[in-house]
Amino acid sequence: MLLGIDVGNTQTVIGLYDDELENHWRISTEMERTADEMALTLSGFLAFKGHSLDQVDGAVISSVVPEMTSALVHMARDIMNLDPLVIDSDTDTGIPILYDDPRQVGADRLVNAVAVIDRYGSPAVVVDFGTATTLDAITGSGEYLGGAITPGLEISADALFRHAARLSRVELDAPEHAIGRNTVESVQCGLIFGIAGQVDRLVELFKRELGEDAAVVATGGLAEVVVKKCRTIEVTDPLLTLNGLKLIYDRNRKT
Repeated sequence: MLLGIDVGNTQTVIGLYDDELENHWRISTEMERTADEMALTLSGFLAFKGHSLDQVDGAVISSVVPEMTSALVHMARDIMNLDPLVIDSDTDTGIPILYDDPRQVGADRLVNAVAVIDRYGSPAVVVDFGTATTLDAITGSGEYLGGAITPGLEISADALFRHAARLSRVELDAPEHAIGRNTVESVQCGLIFGIAGQVDRLVELFKRELGEDAAVVATGGLAEVVVKKCRTIEVTDPLLTLNGLKLIYDRNRKT
């Protein structure tokens, strides 16, 4: 069985594969977690589904949090006796990276690019609604071209509530209408419709620069909150990153 782990700044997504994705879980990312704590957490998830940690014979990790990367590698090597595949720009993903400095591309963005090509073809635009909202462009030739990074929904909300003394936190959901009739609705409309409009405009610009129509796929923990107000996103795939992890692991295992 294969364990796939995608570590984001806010949340960590864990997938268990037995040929195909069998189970998946989402936990908060805590940089202070030790290898032992991660092993205990994973053991609990696996036991809940009738499995154990010693049944896992492979591990693949995508991480944007160095402290968590270190803990997970330590867990895999010292507790599970595995040599994990840690994805970075040097990993054989099968797609050329056209970024000025490929080392600056987050592992999760590369994983998403691999998955979107496999599942939806190219050209494509991936919109990942996480701590940051990232948009990534893949050319018709299957190359990772580049993208855009914007503050995510929760970051935007936190900044607003921190600096506006009279505004209180609200549920991150949008009313039916863009014109709020009270302060709560006004904040919700500004946040949700604002980010949806930003994404739509960026997607339009991406398509123009790609020079051809492209599949537009959304993923990430906050996708469902925003996508229903976007007009450019064609499909939401919450498991896109986990599928990409499996594809890259299989490609490197065979080489």
